[in-house]
Amino acid sequence: MRKKLSKQGILFLAGGMLYLLVELLWRGYSHWSMFFMGGLCFVLIGLINEIFPWDMALWLQGVAGAAVITAAELAVGYLVNLHLDWQVWDYSDMPLNLMGQICVPFSLLWILVSMAAVIADDYLRYCLFHEKLPVYRLF
Repeated sequence: MRKKLSKQGILFLAGGMLYLLVELLWRGYSHWSMFFMGGLCFVLIGLINEIFPWDMALWLQGVAGAAVITAAELAVGYLVNLHLDWQVWDYSDMPLNLMGQICVPFSLLWILVSMAAVIADDYLRYCLFHEKLPVYRLF
């Protein structure tokens, strides 16, 4: 159990750092709370292979990951943006948004991000923990 928790901790740290890097490259800035959200989403997306069959198409894993990210954005956005008023992000100007915290265009973008996260998680598990490397099929 301890080994499993430390593995998830390492993946959490890697995911948090990767997400901060993506935000810095995309927006030019980030917020410290995004480290935690990125780490949590990375771990949850990595667990997709644990819940669903390994031969699940990569695009379906991306859709499942996008649902995870969108749900996390809604929950975290409600807390940090609406309740605490930290103004970390605001999708109010985006089409099909909900309370300015989630929107359809970014949910679609999260599919691609999730597909990349699935592959990154698998390669980290392979390199760091000597786990089996899956063979991907896009469709």
